[in-house]
Amino acid sequence: MVEKSEGLHTLIITGLSGAGKTQVINCLEDMGYYCVDNLPPALLTKFVELSWQSEGKIDKVALVIDVRGGEFFLDLSRALQDMQDNSIPYEILFLEAADDVLIRRFKESRRRHPLASNSSLLESIRQERVMLEELRGQANLVIDTSNLSPLELKNKLQSIYFERNTGGFFINIISFGYKLGIPIDSDIVMDVRFLANPFYDPVMRHLTGEDKEVIDFVLSSPVTKSFIRRLINLLKFLIPYYIGEGKTNLVIAIGCTGGQHRSVVLADNIGRKLRSLGYKIIIRHRDIAKYQIDKDISEDMKEE
Repeated sequence: MVEKSEGLHTLIITGLSGAGKTQVINCLEDMGYYCVDNLPPALLTKFVELSWQSEGKIDKVALVIDVRGGEFFLDLSRALQDMQDNSIPYEILFLEAADDVLIRRFKESRRRHPLASNSSLLESIRQERVMLEELRGQANLVIDTSNLSPLELKNKLQSIYFERNTGGFFINIISFGYKLGIPIDSDIVMDVRFLANPFYDPVMRHLTGEDKEVIDFVLSSPVTKSFIRRLINLLKFLIPYYIGEGKTNLVIAIGCTGGQHRSVVLADNIGRKLRSLGYKIIIRHRDIAKYQIDKDISEDMKEE
């Protein structure tokens, strides 16, 4: 079975009801995955065997397995153990969201929670969290969809799985502002608020870390140079171990106060250095867009 499963990417999608599994399966289907929704866990190993027998016609499968399976869902631990005993590789993608977000989604869709009986919606959600706690701990990747728009979720999935069939390992580097919160899906969080802040220079206050003046200011500091060198050395040590543990996506979040200056410069610089080492890098500046909106509003008010 080990040889048979080589070349076949098996992705098990699970998580909280209302967290976006249907959207994920639709997106993966567009990326060429053979998708099955609500697969009984007892059929997991057999389905992988059948996929292998397609002689290459099916090389990527995405299977949604969750509590909608009722009593069948309890067989999932046994099915995963069977996969491991037969040396069949697989990955688990776990989706979650905050309680208030899930409640709002259920009310908007007017759908019934799979665990609903005589309990309230909130109680059902909390019960499901407890049921899935162990499975969440086994996941290769956890995505919190609370603050993700459908387009953002799609882009995130594409960045992770689009080149998965080539054995790709992606590093996502996110710049952010602490005053707007730490990205919840971060694996590594670096706080760069100890660096000199360009915000206090009137010339650079309304610029961002993508502007040359800010870049030169931040990178000219001996402290910045020392920090980047030490961080790159740390990542060189860590990344091979993450890959060895089966991770396909590493999220490095770099934060400063507002997410406009220092974190942006550092994210871009570290991303370039890691890319030069051969890693696939995706850089996202989470809070620059908000800054631009605030800046535009401010300019409009001046004109009025």
